[in-house]
Amino acid sequence: MSEAFEAHRRHLTGLAYRMLGSMADAEDIVQEAFLRWQAERRADVREPRAFLSKMVTRMCLDELKSARVQREEYVGPWLPEPILDDSALSPEAATEVAADLSVALLLALERLSPLERAAFLLHDVFDVDFAEIAETLGRNEAACRQLAARARANVAAARPRFKPSEDESRRLAQAFMAAAASGDTKGLAQLLAQDAVFYSDGGGKVRAAMRPILGAERVAQFITAVLRQYPQPPRSVRYTHINGLPGFLIETSDGLLQTNAFDIRDGKIAAIYSVRNPDKLKHLRH
Repeated sequence: MSEAFEAHRRHLTGLAYRMLGSMADAEDIVQEAFLRWQAERRADVREPRAFLSKMVTRMCLDELKSARVQREEYVGPWLPEPILDDSALSPEAATEVAADLSVALLLALERLSPLERAAFLLHDVFDVDFAEIAETLGRNEAACRQLAARARANVAAARPRFKPSEDESRRLAQAFMAAAASGDTKGLAQLLAQDAVFYSDGGGKVRAAMRPILGAERVAQFITAVLRQYPQPPRSVRYTHINGLPGFLIETSDGLLQTNAFDIRDGKIAAIYSVRNPDKLKHLRH
């Protein structure tokens, strides 16, 4: 019955999104899993959740083989597809890393091998035991433990140690947007960490920085220079949370959508993630 599948759809979508960094691809994978589930001899399936998790993980691993090639050919920096409601993808596990869908985490996952990513996500985020992971990945338990341990070390190095308060996050994000709108380069730089980095993902579809911009002064100068080229104010600017980070959903004067997410550490903006690729923003147009 479809009800048996629907009970696990959120879990499967969260797993696929973390594996692929794309909500559209995650939803396609989960829908394909649903069709396969419909054709399955379900009476032989003792644990639907485990069975479906294994199916989706393997489908994601197959997808990542072609995605690796696509990433190598991607124009400019690649950022994950932004999501506004990360709670809809939260697994049942109540750990800090399980609740984390930040861009920093997703980029850290992107740097892992597909098998490392799968072992880490299944064990540390979705609380799957290593015997089951070994069966899913076609490796022995010891190898899966090593895969997860390597991934865990890389992820820990990329994730911030302290999370800012909501008040601080909103204040800094809004101060940044106000300084940018007024062309206050000095004010922008003061809000940024000295080693701040600005990522802009246009995917070759719209204008964006072709490489990450490094350093507070350079980021501030770049942003004010870009905004001077677009004197028309945006149609709308909405404060929201993007992958759990403070940020803004913006509709520009020419009707394009853009998300800006701010990674805040030690009272400064350490990274800005700007997604402009229209293919990654279709799901936000409603």
